Amino acid sequence: MPLDIVRRLLAPILDPVATSSYPTEPPLLQPATRGLPEMDPTLCADDGACATACPTGAIVVEAAGSEAAAASTWSIDAGKCIFCNACVLACPNDAIRKGSRVELAAADRAALVERAGMPRTAPAEDRLRWRIAARSGRSLHVRHLDSGSCNGCEWEIAALLNPYHDIQRLGIDFVASPRHADLLLVTGVMTANLADAARRTYEAMPEPRLVVAVGACAISGGLFANSPACAGGISGALPVDVFVPGCPPRPEALIEGLLAAIEGPRAHSDGLRDRTRPGSVGR
Repeated sequence: MPLDIVRRLLAPILDPVATSSYPTEPPLLQPATRGLPEMDPTLCADDGACATACPTGAIVVEAAGSEAAAASTWSIDAGKCIFCNACVLACPNDAIRKGSRVELAAADRAALVERAGMPRTAPAEDRLRWRIAARSGRSLHVRHLDSGSCNGCEWEIAALLNPYHDIQRLGIDFVASPRHADLLLVTGVMTANLADAARRTYEAMPEPRLVVAVGACAISGGLFANSPACAGGISGALPVDVFVPGCPPRPEALIEGLLAAIEGPRAHSDGLRDRTRPGSVGR
């Protein structure tokens, strides 16, 4: 046997590919990773520069003395934010800085709005349950549906199947037919031409069925929210169980969203958790 063939056979044994430990361990992110911007209200000059620079209207500033606020308040909508950092560059006082938080999934659309000084994070017990679910061996069949995206989210979804993220280690796999799916993973702005096809895909799924909206476009329309060709998100066409912010969301954020959907209230009431326990018969 040639020596180079022996080296290739031994390479995976001597130098195995490191697989991510997420979600049992915190995500391993690069320093340059962009997440939801961080706000410091004590440095704010109330000039609204960040809100003016935001291309999606994710930041709202209410100046002190206005009818809406007795004191200056501001908020950022993770469902609209595309992590472009335009607000960071526009702020003259460094009141808003680049953040790296990517675990932002929420079952309630209103919960994606974060106010200055009050960072929105899932309760510790919820995150613990998601991590337990990741190790309990339950399976989940996912059907991906592109309802009009730029394919940025699709790149991140594809990364879930690489050796590093290896989503199959969590009992999660993708299927080709909605008739075999437990969960519909939707990307894109929901164009008018695809709305009917999306509803038919959802209706083809057996009960119980879950829907996860992936990315700013699927949540709010993102940069295309005001386009007459789209619905400004998928909520008008499909009942959404979990929203996963980002443009695009990182693979760790996608995993968090999928686990949140499994542990969500509708999954509990519909019996999805019991049906997906180890030993259950797949469809």
